[in-house]
Amino acid sequence: MKSGFVVRSTISSWESAERFCRQFSLPLLDMQAKHNQEVFQLIFDHQNVHLLDCRAKKPLTLMVDFVTGSRDHRRKFGGGAGQAVAKAVGVKGNRTLHVLDATAGLGGDAFVLACLGSRVTMIERSPVAYALLADGLKRGLLQAEEAGDDELLAILQRMTLVPNDGSDWMRDQLASSDSEQPDVVYLDPMFPEKSKKALAKKEMQIFQEVVGGDEDADKLFEPAFALAKYRVVVKRPKIAPLLNGQEPSVQLVGKSSRFDVYAKKKLPE
Repeated sequence: MKSGFVVRSTISSWESAERFCRQFSLPLLDMQAKHNQEVFQLIFDHQNVHLLDCRAKKPLTLMVDFVTGSRDHRRKFGGGAGQAVAKAVGVKGNRTLHVLDATAGLGGDAFVLACLGSRVTMIERSPVAYALLADGLKRGLLQAEEAGDDELLAILQRMTLVPNDGSDWMRDQLASSDSEQPDVVYLDPMFPEKSKKALAKKEMQIFQEVVGGDEDADKLFEPAFALAKYRVVVKRPKIAPLLNGQEPSVQLVGKSSRFDVYAKKKLPE
């Protein structure tokens, strides 16, 4: 079950916050305004957009950062095409793929694929996830340009974000006569955890509390398989049931998660 949140903004970021709230039909409060003490606040300020969990004495903050921290480390030392997500998607050598990530979340796997040369279209329906991811991309592009980091700049330029429901967007593409067919459709729906202990990080705990689980995830499979040119890849917790009850062509199983691969035809060399 999703928890409520409020959107707050400083004066310096009011215009972008107001534009976001209009897009998703959400109310906007300034930093001094009284509210109903919602646990979570989506904050727009001059530095970034972040999600604030106000329950602890020291509030926990969640934001998307492609420039420093764990994602920067994974970009530089993550194992390249040997990573499980890369193997499942089919990243290999100089093969350039267009991957549709229909459940983008915070963009972690999309970033890995873009680092390996794929062009990634990300679809995200949650207003909170979209705001965090859009801000992370915007800041990343600016910081990469300012630092003269051409490699990171090229990676982030291969990532495109669209605010929409993944299933609806794919069905619209199927109905369109001039839409581009992605090589691979990647699905990583939020699986409802039975306990917080099952979640590895506190940041992901608060993210799931706000975004909620994708209880309707099964509806993603049919349009994904119809739209993908070569394969559909579904990331699931290791013990989770098959998406829509569909048996995969092959499974790549790790310690806590697995990738179910649904092949349509062989990827080009």
